[in-house]
Amino acid sequence: MEKYIQPFIKVCQAVFRDFCQTEVTPGRVFFVEREEFRKDWDISGIIGLSGEVKGAVVISLKTASATKIAGILTGTVHKHLDADVADAVGEIVNIISGNVKKDLENTFRIIISLPTIVKGAVHSAIWPSEKPRIICIPFSLFKDHEMCLSVAIDLNK
Repeated sequence: MEKYIQPFIKVCQAVFRDFCQTEVTPGRVFFVEREEFRKDWDISGIIGLSGEVKGAVVISLKTASATKIAGILTGTVHKHLDADVADAVGEIVNIISGNVKKDLENTFRIIISLPTIVKGAVHSAIWPSEKPRIICIPFSLFKDHEMCLSVAIDLNK
């Protein structure tokens, strides 16, 4: 599974460096049970995976991190989880998923969905399959912020 997680880490670092002018530092990767997939996140962007790989990619953030990212991407200040912030989170998860898809397309045929945004305190994602385990990759960003990139992959090959 390590060889499938590394592209997510590498791409996430590149996307935040190139689009958000910040470095992200990965933390210790861990598995989480579906019923435990809940934290005090305020907004999540979700991309579904289909084809030879089924599952989802989810990026989860607190309001302060999401508004800061949106501000960098739009050049305007955002104080709340408005439509521009939701679009920014959706765009980030879309870019990450699209680039990982490119990295893995020599091995798998992957189709990615349009991003879906979920917001609200202590929300949870409903994962598309019961089989794969959820892998959480925590990242620190902007020195004092955190986010989580979560991935559930069912390899159908």
